[in-house]
Amino acid sequence: MILCFDIGGTTIKIAEAFGPDDIRPTIRVPTPALDFTAFTSVLQSAIDAAPERPDCLAFSIAGVIDPETGIATVANIPCLSGRRLRSDLEAALGLPVVLGNDADCFALAEATIGAGRGHAVVFGIILGTGVGGGIVVRGRLINDSSASGGGSGGGFTGEWGHGPVAQRIVGDTVLPAFPCGCGQTGCLDAICSARGMEKLHLALGGVALTAEDIIAAWQAEEPAASRTIAIWLDLLSGPLAMVQNMLGAGVIAVGGGLSNARPLIDALDKAVRGRILQRLSRPLIVQAQCPIEPGLVGAAVLGLNRKRDG
Repeated sequence: MILCFDIGGTTIKIAEAFGPDDIRPTIRVPTPALDFTAFTSVLQSAIDAAPERPDCLAFSIAGVIDPETGIATVANIPCLSGRRLRSDLEAALGLPVVLGNDADCFALAEATIGAGRGHAVVFGIILGTGVGGGIVVRGRLINDSSASGGGSGGGFTGEWGHGPVAQRIVGDTVLPAFPCGCGQTGCLDAICSARGMEKLHLALGGVALTAEDIIAAWQAEEPAASRTIAIWLDLLSGPLAMVQNMLGAGVIAVGGGLSNARPLIDALDKAVRGRILQRLSRPLIVQAQCPIEPGLVGAAVLGLNRKRDG
């Protein structure tokens, strides 16, 4: 049995995994974000309550781990940042630990029991508060290091939302250079996330709306919102088409808040399929379909892969 944890800034979700199709969510508990001892005490309580001693502990974390140093950066849980997290958790809990970035775990979940099931290459992308992703090849993350106990390889691969690639000129429209939280300027994360869409709409028309309201107005064929979404699609579809030409993914599964707008995802699919080399008559970009919390499923797959590798 693999004991799985989806670590969020406010809540820790817990599940017991006996196989990729047998993942049993149990409880949710508040996250002690400031005290590492309190944090590990919550985990130990879950271990003590498990029906059997786990083979390992598997984590989905909204952060990154440097694959060379093992040091974690977890912005919303300060007590985890700056630590060699895997070794610290193993020392505190006395069990093997495997760690995965939340976007990587999302991609694993979609590849295993979601929209990507049956495809050799699956690109799971996040369109929500941020723009991110993970790449799964034949059931494993493309940079999987679970055979050596390392987990997902840090959470850096598949992060197509970062890098100064966003167009500044779309047709006859000149766009501002939006700074990104990663420190660069011109990232897709800064202009194509939900907050980015809101900044884009404000810059184009001087009206502040939520992403949900912009999408609703676009569906109602309101001109200003239609212009914003047309530019958003142009900004996003070119880089995504280039990534698809490199990966040859069988499916691109979309999660995050913007994925709830099916017409928006359908429009993105049409725009991307018009720009890739392969001519597809079927959808490439689809809404995520994993029926269970993807962080827990992805963590479970990481743990089960580690167990299988011995």
